[in-house]
Amino acid sequence: MSKLVIVESPSKAKTIKKYLGPGFEVVASNGHVRDLPATRLSVDVKDHFKPKYTIIKGKEKLVDSLKEAAAKSDGVYLATDPDREGEAISWHLAYILGLDINDANRVTFNEITRHGVEDGMKAPRSIDMDLVNAQQARRILDRLVGYKISPFLAKMIRRGLSAGRVQSVAVRLIVDREEEIRNFKPEEYWSIEAKLLAKGSQRQFIASFYGDDNGKIKIENKEQADAILAVVKDAQFAVENVKKGSRRKSPAPPFTTSTLQQEASRKLGFQARRTMKAAQELYEGVEIHGMGAVGLITYMRTDSLRISEDAIAEAASFIEEKWGKRYQNSRHFKTKAGAQDGHEAIRPTSVAITPDRVESSLTKDQYRLYKLIWERFIASQMSNCLMETTQADIRAAQYLFKASGYRVTFDGYTVLYEEGKDEEEKTAGVLPELAAGMPLRLKDVAGTQHFTQPPPRYTEASLIKTLEENGIGRPSTYAATISTITAREYVTRENKAFKPTELGEVTTKVMKEQFPKIVNLKFTAQVEDELGDIQLGKADWVETLDHFYDDFSKTLEKAKEETKGVKVTLEEDKIDMTCEVCGRPMVVKYGRYGRFIACSGYPECKNVKKIVDETGAECPKCGKSVVRKKTKRGRIFYGCSGYPECDFVSWDEPTQKKCPRCGKTLLRKNGKQKKLYCITEGCGYESSDEE
Repeated sequence: MSKLVIVESPSKAKTIKKYLGPGFEVVASNGHVRDLPATRLSVDVKDHFKPKYTIIKGKEKLVDSLKEAAAKSDGVYLATDPDREGEAISWHLAYILGLDINDANRVTFNEITRHGVEDGMKAPRSIDMDLVNAQQARRILDRLVGYKISPFLAKMIRRGLSAGRVQSVAVRLIVDREEEIRNFKPEEYWSIEAKLLAKGSQRQFIASFYGDDNGKIKIENKEQADAILAVVKDAQFAVENVKKGSRRKSPAPPFTTSTLQQEASRKLGFQARRTMKAAQELYEGVEIHGMGAVGLITYMRTDSLRISEDAIAEAASFIEEKWGKRYQNSRHFKTKAGAQDGHEAIRPTSVAITPDRVESSLTKDQYRLYKLIWERFIASQMSNCLMETTQADIRAAQYLFKASGYRVTFDGYTVLYEEGKDEEEKTAGVLPELAAGMPLRLKDVAGTQHFTQPPPRYTEASLIKTLEENGIGRPSTYAATISTITAREYVTRENKAFKPTELGEVTTKVMKEQFPKIVNLKFTAQVEDELGDIQLGKADWVETLDHFYDDFSKTLEKAKEETKGVKVTLEEDKIDMTCEVCGRPMVVKYGRYGRFIACSGYPECKNVKKIVDETGAECPKCGKSVVRKKTKRGRIFYGCSGYPECDFVSWDEPTQKKCPRCGKTLLRKNGKQKKLYCITEGCGYESSDEE
């Protein structure tokens, strides 16, 4: 008889089977097999929060096959993912299969390689009930919040609303930022820049106005700027002093779950869900030409910056061989306080498997993400980038200007990789050779009006960064959280930034007024700390839930009493339309598939209409109107209103601009270089969006 190994996914099962060989049967549970049923609360709050788990609908046959395989085997190993969720799945499997949770039947793999699988199989242990209870506490707490508050919101605002411990805080962050933007009062200020030439140099450089001998001067209006310009236009510019120095830029550490999601958003334009899908596939194993199924990265749900000594040594050899010893600098990174540190940072399982080597075997998403992970890890083990910096003070009459620049003396890790930024920083250029007392020739000097800008809206990268910095939720849940708040129309995306809808703003207002603790950032972070204490065996999960629920239930009853009979009407729910059947007003209603228009005389009049989001653009194929639509996950796309007769559909937005060659509608391609283009066969017109 063979031994049975149960993992979560079929692709992972295939990879592990290759390493274990004969004597082992490897099967997949396809994720959770038992959970709280969605149709009811399924938590007995009066009996120590006892959960009422059931087999997930549709998985009955799978469970039967697992039971049959376990009965025929010579032993069962539970090899689900090495985190809270995976531990809980193993616990549920043990219950269903009648296994003793105290037996050493739990194995974990930090990486799906021969070495990683063999090491995991050598160290079986019993199920870690502290991990299981931490996951149970999170699941039950989120169920209590969602199933208790959601009906309250549905009754007060509209049907189909939901609340969540993390999702409501995420929406609040976006709403609060929008209020900051609305309330922001721009202030005028001016800058003055001089274009200068040094003696013997043909390269212009820019010096910015600073002030005078008394210090920095803020130029607040045109009159002040003109007065300074009147003086410096005819003044002799000369270098007063030059300060030279050096600067070191250190590489970023290898990825954690959160930083991977942020960087993939900045550099690849990936949403968090897309990032985690590709990362899961890379971890579980991909068929590589000439190698078979190979797990290419270590476990992708981690908050640790720890790296194994073997991986550091392998990277050192690779770097020294490819770029030379000067480029190699082995590093250890300190994991932030409060991190679980259960796994290594995300890294390639072997640096010898370069992105170029596996590109032909990977999907486009897999390749781009693997390249990002591989380069980030290798760069983290490379030398600093060294720069020579120059700062010059330049006098013009009684005023001072400043110029700064740098010159890279050793590129170090930047030969391979540089970390992306949420907003590109303005960098200094290269200055000519300057010396104190050197006269300069003025080519031009001008003032520019500016206004202070409000804080930017959150992008997916900056929202994830803020959630992590405030200890809200876990990085592994951010993808699902963001998908939920967009799918439920609490927020929309505009140019990759989140903007709250009226629904999101009204719901957040109600939550702030009635459930201030739930949407309080510090309280939400405190809950995460308490869940961490349960995981470490420092707190009892039932006592933690009891402490939370006692206060929560009182708040809920008070909210119900205070808002009895109160109904919030959203402006977006109003519509100026009359029923053509009976003449009564039409209203916006909500069903299981979203919003629709219906007669207010229902049930006497059953007239209904779809809500069509017109773009104002003409279909480039048939000339009918183009409408804006959404996928089930909330992603916007565009299609012809004449569907199915016309099959035009596009992710890119059709505009009201016409192609100068064929007269058809131009589409707008959003990316680093925004452009307009024509889809008419044989036309091929393209232009910058600014034209």
